[in-house]
Amino acid sequence: MVIVILGPTAVGKTKMSVELAKRLNGEVINVDSTQIYKNLDIATAKITEEEKENIPHHLFDIKDIDENYTVYDYQKDCRKTINDIIKRGKTPILVGGTGLYIKAALYDYKFEGENSDNQFEELSNEEIYNKLKQIDDNIDIHVNNRKRLIRALNYCLNNNKKFSDKEKTDKLLYDTIFIGLTTGRDILYERINKRVDEMVNNGLLDEAKEIYDSNIRSKAVMTPIGYKELFPYFEGRKDLNDCLEEIKHNSRKYAKRQYTWFNNQMDVIWFNVDFDDFDKTINEVYNYIKNSLKRF
Repeated sequence: MVIVILGPTAVGKTKMSVELAKRLNGEVINVDSTQIYKNLDIATAKITEEEKENIPHHLFDIKDIDENYTVYDYQKDCRKTINDIIKRGKTPILVGGTGLYIKAALYDYKFEGENSDNQFEELSNEEIYNKLKQIDDNIDIHVNNRKRLIRALNYCLNNNKKFSDKEKTDKLLYDTIFIGLTTGRDILYERINKRVDEMVNNGLLDEAKEIYDSNIRSKAVMTPIGYKELFPYFEGRKDLNDCLEEIKHNSRKYAKRQYTWFNNQMDVIWFNVDFDDFDKTINEVYNYIKNSLKRF
């Protein structure tokens, strides 16, 4: 049995995963594409050693920020980790917010020819979109979703196939329970804003400045929210408060996209988080899982 704890940023997934691991003889597997990388800690809200509470955690800090790591690589690594945990009689608990990583790991999701990972830095969103439309007129990706546009164009160029014809499946490879954590939009946005302020207090500027000074501009650096938004501040082109507001704004937009993905792609059971009594939410989720296990 595999348990997945998903949901938007700042909703309590990390704490939930640790508490469930204690009760279910579990080990935690990261499904956040940014927490794969070393030294991206504060902006990615990576779990600390203290927060792990001696629960084994996997697929955190496995790559340097100048290394390439694709969703195809993650699929192989995560499935190997899941199978190892199950063989040892323990429960894999996947936690994070990267929907494609969850889909790739748990579903019969096939990749072909993952031999190119061009980021098309020289092209605007509109130019990437137009190149994609020339190859695949049926493409249905919003022009502002740069990350997905890049993935689709790479797929087309690598495989000489249309992205809209790419094989997709809803066939799960494991017995899986999808647990979603949610809250009201106003509460979530307030928590996101507060989290950014806490990140600053915890040393976000120093972490981001070290990355900026490294001159590394890889996918690992430019994908997370919280680093690239501060680069104009370090260059003297933008006020710090404006950069922090952009981080908050981008984080809120990302949370909205996460909801859309999860609701469209997976059979999620949503739990409204009681932040005043988080133990109550933990008990609700645990009881649901225990009752669900009887059906498998």
